[in-house]
Amino acid sequence: MEKIILIVHLLTALAIIGMILLQQGKGAEAGASFGAGASQTILGSAGGWNFFSKVTAILATLFFITSVSLAVIAKDKVAVGDKILPELEAIQQMMESDVPSAEDGEEIPAAPGGDTGSASDIPVPDTAQ
Repeated sequence: MEKIILIVHLLTALAIIGMILLQQGKGAEAGASFGAGASQTILGSAGGWNFFSKVTAILATLFFITSVSLAVIAKDKVAVGDKILPELEAIQQMMESDVPSAEDGEEIPAAPGGDTGSASDIPVPDTAQ
């Protein structure tokens, strides 16, 4: 089902792009900026909705529906709470195996260079100008 919605979503997006590119701009006529012919139309210079505008609106509505559908499907697939994805569990085990621990009275080795550092090593910016 998800693949079907994804294909419809992609085709709808491409169709919207095509319909927008096919539409004629408002200033396409030479006299449109001066109001030529506007008095002879019922709805004014903007005119009514033509075929391209209606199809674009329908495609946009379909695009939003498929977007919401894909979001709901993706939400249902996400692991929440105690469920950890196998990849994350493998990464977590790998990270835990690399961390040294102080078991059996062993001493944890110092950082490379032997310096453990202290708070006085942190540079403080000079605020006086």
